[in-house]
Amino acid sequence: MDQLFTDEYFMRKALDEARLAFQEDEVPVGCIIVCNNKIVARAHNLTERLNDVTAHAEMQAITAAANLLGGKYLTECALYVTVEPCVMCAGAISWAQVAKVVWGTRDEKRGYSNIKQQVLHPKTQVVSGVLEAESGELMRRFFAEKRR
Repeated sequence: MDQLFTDEYFMRKALDEARLAFQEDEVPVGCIIVCNNKIVARAHNLTERLNDVTAHAEMQAITAAANLLGGKYLTECALYVTVEPCVMCAGAISWAQVAKVVWGTRDEKRGYSNIKQQVLHPKTQVVSGVLEAESGELMRRFFAEKRR
């Protein structure tokens, strides 16, 4: 049964959240947090709706997971996000001590990997490029429609 719960499986769930953001005219980033193969948090960007630059999908998901699990550390959790986290979100992921981060497409301008210092917790496992084409296409489509 565990073979059903692959990184691709969970990234598809994060993409569902990104599509919701797209429909709500938010930058289409979706995030889920998984603990013991169960989704414990789902979120997407809410920066426009909440008029809050910190309302990124990852921040919303971390808060929801911590509340549900009853603790600020997510050491048994994996975070799936459709776009590489920004430095702010990477910092929050580090503070929450998330065990594994899986992201889809790279953020060339604002992704945390653009800085040279270690941002994530040293024990955090990182997997990049999962469903990269789908995640990237959703972002390209969103910004192409904004430029019209």
